[in-house]
Amino acid sequence: MPLLIIIAIVVVLGLWVAGIYNRLVKLRNNRENAFADIDVQLKQRHDLIPQLVSTVKGYAAHEKETLDRVVAARNNAVSATSINDKIAAENALTSALSGLRVTLEAYPDLKANQNFMQLQEEISDVENKIAAARRYFNSATRELNNAVETFPSNIFAGMFGFGKEMMFDLGDQRAALDKAPEIKF
Repeated sequence: MPLLIIIAIVVVLGLWVAGIYNRLVKLRNNRENAFADIDVQLKQRHDLIPQLVSTVKGYAAHEKETLDRVVAARNNAVSATSINDKIAAENALTSALSGLRVTLEAYPDLKANQNFMQLQEEISDVENKIAAARRYFNSATRELNNAVETFPSNIFAGMFGFGKEMMFDLGDQRAALDKAPEIKF
């Protein structure tokens, strides 16, 4: 009889550990699936950027440095392979695009150009979709991180190779958003 109790306890513990492992795998896969959704939107964004840059080049030839930064950031984003590398590259690209938007304010003729307006609308649409996908990705990442860091799954997470994962946040732009805007008259 004591042998049956020991076997039952071992089986129950085995099932419990398997349940924790399976939950961690599901959460990791959910996070990776969420990033795949972001990746689709990022690909569309990457495809639109060369069109935007070539449209702007005709109007803003002397803004070559800004355009080169956008192109370089886009190329880095396209060539990034891991999720964490893609997050860092996309944050750099978002920052470069913000610099381009500021530069474009000086070109009223460009802002009235139909091709430019259409590209701006498409990029704005893609940026909104990326923002929604980022929110879902960060939610999936938060769930995984909570499971990796909370008891009792944290005991087994390290043993099974699960670790805390990086969120897809605004990176360097966070400081700019936290600062109150200046209002000048």
